[in-house]
Amino acid sequence: MQWWREGRFGMFIHFGVYSIYGGVYNGHPMRKGGAEWIMNRSKILVAEYHKMAKQFNPVKFDADAWVKMAKDAGMKYIVITSKHHDGFALFETKASKWNVVDATPYGKDLIKPIAKACKKYGVKFGIYYSQSQDWNNPGGLAAPKKATEGWLNPDSVKVDAYTRSHTGHWDSLQTTSTFDEYIDKVAIPQVKELFTNYGEIPVLWWDTPYYIKTRHATKLNALLALQPNIITNDRLKVRYPDDTTVFA
Repeated sequence: MQWWREGRFGMFIHFGVYSIYGGVYNGHPMRKGGAEWIMNRSKILVAEYHKMAKQFNPVKFDADAWVKMAKDAGMKYIVITSKHHDGFALFETKASKWNVVDATPYGKDLIKPIAKACKKYGVKFGIYYSQSQDWNNPGGLAAPKKATEGWLNPDSVKVDAYTRSHTGHWDSLQTTSTFDEYIDKVAIPQVKELFTNYGEIPVLWWDTPYYIKTRHATKLNALLALQPNIITNDRLKVRYPDDTTVFA
């Protein structure tokens, strides 16, 4: 924890398919902030959201420039959303086709060059991983949000009623698997990939453990053994006796 307490200043990067929307759905700016939540708050259907990935083609992406900018600003670490709540992985994964390599015209891993650039510039490399919420991979959980948080959908009453009766989900494609299946077939394999394919990972940020049970959290926490020097946060669900911090 010593380097973390001394570092203090870092960069947190949100990047994904939601970046294409820019907080606007069908001409309607989101009525509640958090552009990365647009799929949930605007109740965008899975098939429609997948089509948007065809526009995700960051040809000007320059990991070296990103990390150098952070370094020049005095930042000591970077954390990037390897997979946010929309389930879209910015890395190559065998656990789901919903990733930057298989689902976009860009077709290249985005996490690997950032990890490489962090090592080059001496910046600590960290990843964010949404372990329970996943609105595209079947079985993932969904925080219950009202349709009007996105836009004044004329069908919001009907949509909200469906959401309430389906544990936060708004599309039947989201519930074709169970959460246990999601944990075992998507979350655990992807965290293993991140922990084994990208070198040392000093920081891991879990997020929003809606409905997650201790049995699920314990499985995920066991994977930290693959990265013995990692610092994690307190959002897995259970406070484990590892190096843990509360990220503001």
